[in-house]
Amino acid sequence: METPVVIKIGGSLMDCAATVVDEIIAAGRPALLVPGGGGFADAVRALDPPATPAHWMAISAMEMYGWYLSSFGLRVTGGLEIPECPEVFLPYTLFRALDPLPHSWEVTSDTIAAWVAGELGLPLVMVKSVDRLMKDGTSLSEVSGPYACEEVDPFLLPYLFEHQIRAVAVNGRAPGRLVALLRGEKVICTRIHPSI
Repeated sequence: METPVVIKIGGSLMDCAATVVDEIIAAGRPALLVPGGGGFADAVRALDPPATPAHWMAISAMEMYGWYLSSFGLRVTGGLEIPECPEVFLPYTLFRALDPLPHSWEVTSDTIAAWVAGELGLPLVMVKSVDRLMKDGTSLSEVSGPYACEEVDPFLLPYLFEHQIRAVAVNGRAPGRLVALLRGEKVICTRIHPSI
């Protein structure tokens, strides 16, 4: 059996979520899907509540996107367990109990997915709407240090490096790219060292 992975599905992919889920299923790899917040989290930002209410509202937004992802035939779970098949992680209840990350817009679903991957000891695949992460306008095939990159929250890369979590960012809008990556094929992506 293939090594299980944690897959963070960006909220920017909501319009093509069915295709992304189809690719994950087609890859045949056990995966715990962590939803982004997408437009639901954008609505929270627009309200601009204080940090702690915003944190919990944004995690609730992730759950809404998670339920949407489940509508494409995936089970949901609120527990931290190594997946045996693709399933969607709903984080709210567990995060209310553990409260493991700072309450700030600098910590988004990217870092929440990294926390999940770290807790399970699994690699993280971040499905984005871009081919690669960017730094100062330059496309990166790899990230070898915890410096600031566009397309991810400021807390993510330092968190990945501090906790030695293997990660890769891949474009979920590029047909076939996600399924190829999950099957171990070489694709255009950004690898974050130590990487998959």
